Amino acid sequence: MDLSKRTIWGYRRENGRVGVRNYVAILPLDDISNAACEAVAAHIQGTIALPHAYGRLQFGADLELHFRTMIGTGANPNVAACVVIGIEPGWTQKVVEGIARTGKPVAGFAIEGNGDIATVAAASRKAKEFVHHATAQVRVECPLSDVWVAAKCGESDTTTGLASCPTVGSMYDKLVPLGLYGCFGETSELTGAEHLAAARAASPEISAKFMKTWTAYQKDVIEAHKTSDLSDSQPTKGNIAGGLTTIEEKALGNLEKIGKKVKFIDVLEPAEAPARGPGLYFMDTSSAAAECCTLQAAAGYVVHCFPTGQGNVIGNPIMPVIKITGNPRTVRTMSEHVDVDVSGIVRRELTIAQAGDLLIDTIAKTANGRFTAAEALGHREFVMTKLYRSA
Repeated sequence: MDLSKRTIWGYRRENGRVGVRNYVAILPLDDISNAACEAVAAHIQGTIALPHAYGRLQFGADLELHFRTMIGTGANPNVAACVVIGIEPGWTQKVVEGIARTGKPVAGFAIEGNGDIATVAAASRKAKEFVHHATAQVRVECPLSDVWVAAKCGESDTTTGLASCPTVGSMYDKLVPLGLYGCFGETSELTGAEHLAAARAASPEISAKFMKTWTAYQKDVIEAHKTSDLSDSQPTKGNIAGGLTTIEEKALGNLEKIGKKVKFIDVLEPAEAPARGPGLYFMDTSSAAAECCTLQAAAGYVVHCFPTGQGNVIGNPIMPVIKITGNPRTVRTMSEHVDVDVSGIVRRELTIAQAGDLLIDTIAKTANGRFTAAEALGHREFVMTKLYRSA
């Protein structure tokens, strides 16, 4: 089929974006508002609470990232409407106003001066209204390229760079030229292949921006806080068990996710929404799966492709995560976590181009409403990224 004519059935939101899920999110501004949000979600069917660990006494760039992640999460097209609950009204309203710019229904509630019981009651009434709004939405036919697709890999092994990551790369090579928004990240995990990544930038300006970002991560995060080296972190114990002995080997496989033809057109801050139009973007993220997925969802991506070797169980509460593996053992031992089996590549029964087509079919099915393995198993990992200690 001509991919330029491939369509899916999604939710066209007020700002024109396309969502593939239809959540009413109950979003805590801060850690001490988690209980109130979870109480609302327990009372009102069709809602989902997103508890997390941060939001108090953060400042500077760390606070800016917190707000960007909160607003981006509520603004994600997979969210039809959002209730925000915070301990005090000022910061709560800031998040509400940011989400409201999308045009979607959103309301905020502050616990100070009201207490949990009154706040939960008021927020529950509003959440019920929002559930009626969300469940009245109807899927409409949309171009497949309207589905923003992010990617990262996890629990990599030798098969990841040979099969599952190249499968994602094949998908991007085919869909990005048709107008797809793509995204890759994992700054530290490109170590040893950073020069190859920089060469895939669309211009010398973007290449320099990438190298500045990568160098800052090495200097300000890794060199500032490491012990003797990054053993047990990069590569992980699972990577080493899977045959990857150095971060350089891991990085070369990781980079296969961006394909052979596509160039990335900009470098994004964590949770920053892309602004240069369709294309592939690099985002400065941790290589930790839940953190990276949370940041990419906050940037507006609605489907995630996750190549793995040894097997990974990661999910996300608002962005469906598609697992791809080329490891025959993982297909046998963790079959309930695998969405796309590309182990035929290592048996020479499947080409990378054919595997890319399989992934595109799975993206379309997922966009049309089919649950991913992580969704079916209830994985909703939502992990905020924190830059430094709070005051």
